[in-house]
Amino acid sequence: MECGIHLVTGKIDVMALKVRKNRSPPPPACCPLTECMELLRGAWTPNVIWYLSGGPRRFGELRADIPRISAKVLSTRLHDLLSKGIIRRRLIASSPPSAEYELTELGRELVPAINAIAKVGEKLQSAEH
Repeated sequence: MECGIHLVTGKIDVMALKVRKNRSPPPPACCPLTECMELLRGAWTPNVIWYLSGGPRRFGELRADIPRISAKVLSTRLHDLLSKGIIRRRLIASSPPSAEYELTELGRELVPAINAIAKVGEKLQSAEH
């Protein structure tokens, strides 16, 4: 079939392109990249990990570190990170009782990736100006 315009009818003939076969290897049942990016997708999650990379922090300290985050969102992010094994929560015997959060070994493995993403972000910002 040729592409072109019929002079008599004025209709355009378009040749459909065949869908090519995907030659990339099939991803594992649960793609590790998807798993990691799904963890980091939540708003503020990289920021929480970033601030915990400096050492243990209490809830109020994290709120001060990230002033625009709401208490509800911070609580949700901490819960998500706890459930994935990225952070641990330690109760502090104080009055009133308190808890602090710190990165696990697995959580610390995310810090270089977040640093690398931040460096690329800096380059993107400087390229825009």
